[in-house]
Amino acid sequence: MKVLKIAWTNVHRALRDRTGLFFLVALPLLLVFVVGAAFGGAGTPVVGIAGDAGVLRDDPAVRVRDYTDESSLRAAVEHGEVSAGLVRTGSGTPLLLVRSDRAGQQVRTLVVSALTREANRVAAGDFVASHAATSRDAALSAVDSARVEPVEVRTSTTGEALFPDDFSGFDLGAANQLIVFTFLNSLTTAAALVEARALGVTRRMLATPTPVRSIVAGEALGRVAIALLQGVIVLVGSALLFGVRWGDPLGAGALVCAFALVSGAAALLLGAVCRTQQQITGLGILLGLGLAAFGGCMVPLEFFSPALRTVAIATPQGWANDGFAALTRRDGDLLTIAPNLLMLLGTAAVLFTLGAWWLRRAVTR
Repeated sequence: MKVLKIAWTNVHRALRDRTGLFFLVALPLLLVFVVGAAFGGAGTPVVGIAGDAGVLRDDPAVRVRDYTDESSLRAAVEHGEVSAGLVRTGSGTPLLLVRSDRAGQQVRTLVVSALTREANRVAAGDFVASHAATSRDAALSAVDSARVEPVEVRTSTTGEALFPDDFSGFDLGAANQLIVFTFLNSLTTAAALVEARALGVTRRMLATPTPVRSIVAGEALGRVAIALLQGVIVLVGSALLFGVRWGDPLGAGALVCAFALVSGAAALLLGAVCRTQQQITGLGILLGLGLAAFGGCMVPLEFFSPALRTVAIATPQGWANDGFAALTRRDGDLLTIAPNLLMLLGTAAVLFTLGAWWLRRAVTR
C-alpha cells in the first residue's frame, strides 16, 4: 500500500504542474499534427475554384471547393485551407495558385494534367467541327466516343516499397513522438526525485516504519506510471484525432508498456545519480533527444545505412521504432515483435537494477 501511495504522489505531482501537462498532453499531439501535415496526411487534396471548375469537378483525384472571387481564394491558399486554387473566369488564361511546399507542388501537377487533358479535348473538338461542318457539341461528343488503341507498356518493380501506399505522415510521426516524449518526459520528471532528497522528504520517510525497498519501489512505479500515461495519451489521442493506425492492438499495447518500463527505469537511475535539478534537465534533454536521433525518431529507420542501423539497435528507441514499424508497416503482430519486447524488457531490468541500487545507496548514506 505504501508503494502505491508513493507512486501516486509522483503522478499527482506531475499532473499538477501546468508546464508539465503541456509537454505531457498538448505538445506531443501538436507535433504529430505538424509532422503529419508536413509529410502528407491521408486523404484527397482540396482545390479551391473561383469560376468554372471544368473537368476538375469530376476528377476523383481532387475535391473541389467553390469560392466567389480571387481574393478569398488566394487567402484560403495562403492559410492552407485548400491545397491549391484555380481562378478561371471567361475565356482568359486560368490562374493557378499553389503553395511552395511539396504538397502544393503535387497538387499543381494534378491540376495542370487535368487542364491539359481538357484543352486537348477542346482542341480536338474544334478540329473536327471545322473539318466536318458540324456543331462544336457534336464534335466534342464524337471526340469523347472515339476509341484510341492503348499503347502497351510493361513495367517492372525493383525492390520493395519503404512504406505502404496508404501510409500517411500522421502514421509515421505518431510512433516517433510517442517514443520521444515517453522517454524525455520520464527523464525530466525525475527532477522530483532529486527535489525530494534535497528537501529531506526521503529521510523523513525513512524515520517512519517504511522500509527502503518500499521507497525505491514506489519511486520506480511512479516513474513507470508517468511514462505509461504519456504513451497512452499519444497512442489514443493520435488515433482519435488523426486516424493513426497502430496495427495489432495487443502488439501496440505491449510495446507501449515495455517502452514505458525502459523509460521509467532510466528516469529512476537518472534521478538517483544526479544531485541537482539542473543536472536532471541537462542530461535528460541530452539523452532524450540524442538517443531519439540515433534510434530513428528523427529520420525513419528505413533511411538508415547499415552502419547507422547497427547503432540504432543498440538503443531502446531503435528497438521500439522497429517494433512499431513492424506493426504499422509490415502487418506484424505480437509474435512478430517478440524479440523487440524481450530486448526492451531486458534493458528495463538492467536499468531498474542499477537505479534501485544507486537510489538505495543515496538515501541510506
